[in-house]
Amino acid sequence: MNKIPPFDRHGSNSVSDAERVEWGGLLPHRPKIGIALGAGSARGWAHIGVLLELEAHNINPQVVAGTSIGAVVGGAYAAGKLKEIEDFARSLTKKRVLGMMDISFSGVSFLGGERLRHELERQFAGRNFTDLEKGFATVATEFGTGHEIWLMKGDVADAIRASYTLPGIFEPVKINGRWLFDGALVNPIPVTLCRSLGAEIVIAVNLVSDVTYRGTVIHDPLSIEPTLEQFSAPEKTLSARLLGGMSGNLRRLFGKREDGAPGIANAMMDAFNIAQGRISRSRLAGDPPDHLINARLGKVGLFDFHRADEMITLGREATRRVLPEIMSDLATVSWPAS
Repeated sequence: MNKIPPFDRHGSNSVSDAERVEWGGLLPHRPKIGIALGAGSARGWAHIGVLLELEAHNINPQVVAGTSIGAVVGGAYAAGKLKEIEDFARSLTKKRVLGMMDISFSGVSFLGGERLRHELERQFAGRNFTDLEKGFATVATEFGTGHEIWLMKGDVADAIRASYTLPGIFEPVKINGRWLFDGALVNPIPVTLCRSLGAEIVIAVNLVSDVTYRGTVIHDPLSIEPTLEQFSAPEKTLSARLLGGMSGNLRRLFGKREDGAPGIANAMMDAFNIAQGRISRSRLAGDPPDHLINARLGKVGLFDFHRADEMITLGREATRRVLPEIMSDLATVSWPAS
């Protein structure tokens, strides 16, 4: 593995006299590194593992762009709160996750999102983008027009909330007169945004590579009827469902029914995730990153926020697979400052 010039966590030069001699008496300079953190709901805790592994090898991006859950982790990283978001993620249990899901009666979403909003406000304490330690921006989609909106000014917590507001799951967020929701609909892995912030080398993290590369066409008309049978209504009365309690209803909504069919929210999320995977392929083909980390997360569900330990480990493993290429690239493109 090639040696890269030593830098501190902010990317500043930090070399000894011996290293200065090794570099010909000139102070080495490393190009600005950016990281584009992709969408993927609960799978986004893998981003924490990616960032931890990069930092362990003295690779500290100065620019961060994130979409949806990538905006949550990316914003925390840019604010110098990677440890805090790691501790929060690892503390989540199934019960605590359900406790953060506040049912909405607005008629526009399943969840109100107020409890998550309060958590974001607590973490970012009214910070603006200019208060962050690193360059940061996130992506949202404008309701009605489908415009891709880059959020890089104003309140960080509001911008992050707009980026992860899944249509139908969370209520949309209004910023500067625009109603916004999840940026994954237009730019799931914001490589272009990362470059616009000045990144010279972009590392991108794809959380839906499993879905992206497994999709195919199956010509089997006989499979339609059995599939429809699977979604037949379970033999339960309305009163029995109501007596199940709010917790039971939430589990059915975000999990699976007794007959194995997905709950409403889970079905929406899976459809959204498949579309996101296809959009990611198109966007990455048009503007490929310098290095792509494909986090293969297997059977990790999109609402499995309680599995942070597993996902952080998988994120670190995915980064290790690409790390030799990143290190080699950084060593090759580093040059002595004039």
